[in-house]
Amino acid sequence: MVGYDPEGRCVSTAEAAAAGSASGLVTRVLVSPLDVLKIRFQLQIEQLSSRNPTAKYHGILQAVQRIFREEGLTAFWKGHVPAQFLSVGFGAVQFMTFERLTELMHNVTSFQARDSLVHLVCGGLAACTASVAVQPVDTLRTRFAAQGEPKIYLNLRHAVVTMYQTEGPWTFYRGLTPTLIAIFPYAGLQFFFYNILQQFSKWVIPAEAKNGASVRNLVCGSCAGVVSKSLTYPLDVVKKRLQVGGFEHARAAFGQVRTYGGFLDCVRQIMREEGPGGFFKGLSPSLLKAAFSSGLIFFWYELFCSLLCTMKSPKSTKRKEG
Repeated sequence: MVGYDPEGRCVSTAEAAAAGSASGLVTRVLVSPLDVLKIRFQLQIEQLSSRNPTAKYHGILQAVQRIFREEGLTAFWKGHVPAQFLSVGFGAVQFMTFERLTELMHNVTSFQARDSLVHLVCGGLAACTASVAVQPVDTLRTRFAAQGEPKIYLNLRHAVVTMYQTEGPWTFYRGLTPTLIAIFPYAGLQFFFYNILQQFSKWVIPAEAKNGASVRNLVCGSCAGVVSKSLTYPLDVVKKRLQVGGFEHARAAFGQVRTYGGFLDCVRQIMREEGPGGFFKGLSPSLLKAAFSSGLIFFWYELFCSLLCTMKSPKSTKRKEG
């Protein structure tokens, strides 16, 4: 169902966008706590270890307990409004673009739409397109998730106005370079491995066993997300560090802060001060999030597309008329 299917296409581009939006919305609600944990870990300069007395966060359970104690349950959904705009917008643009690109590759080139390499390239390009479209929202989401108490930004409108007046319009595109560098291989590999795992699962599990299709989509999506995230994670850390540039005063409660002059300067400072391990801070919650979010995104997208196809089928039409 994911990607253009010349033999059984029943979902239009607009419907693919709607299904992508819906899948992004539902998934974001469920994985937001893991996203907040991941961002807090990524932005912490100090080593993530209980042996470091200056470190605010040591591990997942300790971080959950501390955030809950200091900021309350709602802290795990900080920045949820811009995050929902991000998920809905990203899901719509990504899947809509992916469907069109795979159709274009099938019709214009000698490649088949279902080829894994086609999914690798089209998945990467679709995600880059979606990233450019929603990057300002992603920056806002990161700022909200990163701020402690007292809050610097009171609401979404206050954040937009304050950032624009104090830092200029380009601040909304901070971290775009590492975002594009990271998202192309991440999303490309995600669609690539999802396609391969789907083909493998269909070879292992008989085609007649349709009852397990939803579970298969969930498992294949989760595995694809974990592998892809593991391979591209360091770039995600750099992106998050750059996105909170100019926001250092709000980070003081969390420990040390740094100012970076750009992508290469950020890489150099992390390597010099934190070592190679600095590029993998927050990997545990990130992999949990990748497993859940990637699995759920594909699961819900396939489910919504199937529902749309069922509603448009002749049998469904006859049932409604009867």
